[in-house]
Amino acid sequence: MTFEWIKIPQSLLTLFIVLNYGLLLTALVQKIAARAGRRHGIPIWQNYVDLLKNYGLRTNITHGVMYYLGPVFRLSGGVGLLLFVPTIYGSEMFSNLSFAGDLILALYFIFFGTLGMALGAGESGHPHAAIGVSRGLSQVTAAELPLALAVFSVALQYHTLSVTDIVAAQQGGVAHWTLVTNPLAVVAGMFSFLGSMMRSPFDVVLAPQEIPIGPPTEYHSSYLALMQTNRAIFPVAKMVIYMNLFFGGASSWAEFCLKIFLIYMVSALVGVVFPRFRVEQSIRWFLTWAVPVGVAAILLV
Repeated sequence: MTFEWIKIPQSLLTLFIVLNYGLLLTALVQKIAARAGRRHGIPIWQNYVDLLKNYGLRTNITHGVMYYLGPVFRLSGGVGLLLFVPTIYGSEMFSNLSFAGDLILALYFIFFGTLGMALGAGESGHPHAAIGVSRGLSQVTAAELPLALAVFSVALQYHTLSVTDIVAAQQGGVAHWTLVTNPLAVVAGMFSFLGSMMRSPFDVVLAPQEIPIGPPTEYHSSYLALMQTNRAIFPVAKMVIYMNLFFGGASSWAEFCLKIFLIYMVSALVGVVFPRFRVEQSIRWFLTWAVPVGVAAILLV
């Protein structure tokens, strides 16, 4: 129990570092996407301004309890995912609470936030809330299936569900990374990654060119700030999972920042190049291309 209390301040330090890196990285990727579209884009510090402004606002609108718990569940999913996996391999300070969880817990946290937002949208009172819920849960379910298959393949390959042990098995150079030893699992996982990042062509939930509604307009003040905080933490937390499972983890913060940036740029590049799918096209793409690769990865192992 004493060891757990010692790890809490260190885990909070990890959370602080990842939050700031996520805010800067998100703004940078938006800037790159804007320049690709011949636009100027937002300033790098804009996310900080929006976050502080929204945390300082209050609301007098009354909704059901679950409506307000939605952003809390969303943020809990991102924070929980980050804190229960090691951030820096070999570092006692930045191993976080990884001793208390495994890959199954990580998969649960990935889906937990989405489910919480779906329950919150049900009490928003908006007549089109069901559209967003059905789109979100349908795509997330289709996208998580190849990730689950890739995770099972990796677990079978290394004979463990411990993220720390999986990273340890990949030490010794690029030749030991899962990227080289089990490329089919990496392909299936990265296909799932594209869908989970909610960038084009998989931004079917918010559909910004189609319906100007959804969480960014339904939520406001500090509730929107919670979602903005999660928007900085959750993508980085997911990329930490991918980095640890497929790309050898990180042994320093410099390596961490470089690998996370390169993984993020995969979804950013695809988002700039390809137009948005319709909902049925998105789900069909995952079931046609990503799921068979995940099944093949398990059979290969």
